[in-house]
Amino acid sequence: MPRESKAARLKRMHHEYEELCETIPEPKCALNFTNPFELLVATVLSAQTTDKRVNMVTPVLFGRFPGPADLQAADPEQVEDIIHSIGFHRTKTKNIIRLSHDLCERYDGTVPDSMEELTALPGVGRKTANVVLGNAFDKPGFPVDTHVIRVTGRLHWRSDWASPTPDPVAIEREITACFPPSEWTDLSHRLIMHGRTTCHARKPNCLDCPLNDTCPSAFKV
Repeated sequence: MPRESKAARLKRMHHEYEELCETIPEPKCALNFTNPFELLVATVLSAQTTDKRVNMVTPVLFGRFPGPADLQAADPEQVEDIIHSIGFHRTKTKNIIRLSHDLCERYDGTVPDSMEELTALPGVGRKTANVVLGNAFDKPGFPVDTHVIRVTGRLHWRSDWASPTPDPVAIEREITACFPPSEWTDLSHRLIMHGRTTCHARKPNCLDCPLNDTCPSAFKV
């Protein structure tokens, strides 16, 4: 099979994204939230666990500690008791209490809306910041999680698709360069939803995949 040119790959990427837009017309964040603070904390809690499990504990957490001022003053044992089912609950408890303290001390209890300020908060990495920017502030954000890494790899959307140790920051940079900033958040949501529903990690459902006629990995995984 001849090597695909960059121009041909870009054309295919946009065609495949159009297919995903038809298949997933209304993408949205899987985490439940009503304000930027809730989304920030929920995203920190979602590390190495499922959004579904996080959504099970956050109603109780925010019912008890609705804002940064409440959470910064919380008894860590009470927080741990609420979130213990999501895994790494002790570390996550420390992080969300510390970030609440920083929000109160540095931003008067308001969640900042820049990548630099968000990633300076305890427990907040680039992926979390992108989630908050795109979903709470409607700013361009492209969160790269395991689903995004897997799907963009199988689709050969990125140059390092065969790498056993892909770099999320490099993936973000390469993929976002191919799409307008206004699409970044929905693009990430669609890739994540496609990974969850069809392009599964162990056994992708290639037979029912809308991209199986162009995906280089179709029926090969």
